[in-house]
Amino acid sequence: MVAVFYKDMLSCILPLREVTGSEANQNNQNHEQTLSETGKIEVTKESPRETKDDWVISIIDKLEQADRDDDTTIWGKVCIYRVPDYLQENDNKSYVPQTISLGPYHHGKKRLRFMDRHKWHAVNRILKRTNQNIKIYIDAMRELEEKARACYEGLLGLSSNEFVEMLVLDGCFVLELFRGAVEGFTELGYARNDPVFAMRGSMHSIQRDMIMLENQLPLFILNRLLELQLGTKSQTGLVAQLAFRFFDLLMPTDEPMTKTDQSKLENYLGEDKAFDPFADMRELHCLDVFRRSLLWSSPKPEPRRRKTDRFWDIQFNKGYLEIPRLLIHDGTKSLFLNLIAFEQCYIDSAMT
Repeated sequence: MVAVFYKDMLSCILPLREVTGSEANQNNQNHEQTLSETGKIEVTKESPRETKDDWVISIIDKLEQADRDDDTTIWGKVCIYRVPDYLQENDNKSYVPQTISLGPYHHGKKRLRFMDRHKWHAVNRILKRTNQNIKIYIDAMRELEEKARACYEGLLGLSSNEFVEMLVLDGCFVLELFRGAVEGFTELGYARNDPVFAMRGSMHSIQRDMIMLENQLPLFILNRLLELQLGTKSQTGLVAQLAFRFFDLLMPTDEPMTKTDQSKLENYLGEDKAFDPFADMRELHCLDVFRRSLLWSSPKPEPRRRKTDRFWDIQFNKGYLEIPRLLIHDGTKSLFLNLIAFEQCYIDSAMT
């Protein structure tokens, strides 16, 4: 109905083109006659002008796009946002990756391309370790392409092949970092002196970039890629736990993940048992996993709650307000700013 209305509007206005076109031809004829009478050759430079029908078509295109955007289901699927300009005005670097790009927003930027070789290194290592063909991963990501695109905001400027390749490349790289942090990178086949997969100094800047709002991959993409690697299905929840372990060092507290929690993760990678305390949370991406880990608390009451240094353990004691210690490092500011940006953009987080 909307398209028919726009076409009718266009059909009413297009006849104007014939009138303006005939006037333009008459002017050209008069101009040529003047030149022949004077015998002089004048070179005139005319700037390209937009015709009236082009202008009308442009308006119709914008209205049709607005009609498509009016579908509320589109906005409901978006979960990886571009940080609003008003938040970036005074501190752009806190939201823009400096070392590695993940996802489409910063894909292909020249200053971040040097990490591509390490991404391909990760994919190659996975294929050798699992004795699989890259086509398996490409086909799996192509099936999820439309769903993944819907998670991002606005036009992405990537073809279907480029987008699928990005999902495979970035997703495999992220999973190798997650698994290496738990199992050990040497166990995955990486050299001890690897510049990236050895938990060296560059890892901190990589972690900082990976937690940024504009640098996220949908968690269901990582779940599917891990299923392919392990050869099993229903791995939902495992990636969230791996991410929680990997980003534990960014936690603004000096209470790391316990050895018991870490051993559960290590055992899970080699067994079919389900360890899924995050299963009911339906995380969207790694930043959301981190956000939920800050808010999460045990569903069962603890009669003897041990003293912790978690920064949300604020309490009153004999008239004094006790606030746990908050560790500040280079990435703390960026971490909190991106958490704030996500909560401002994501509607379902408004209640938290």
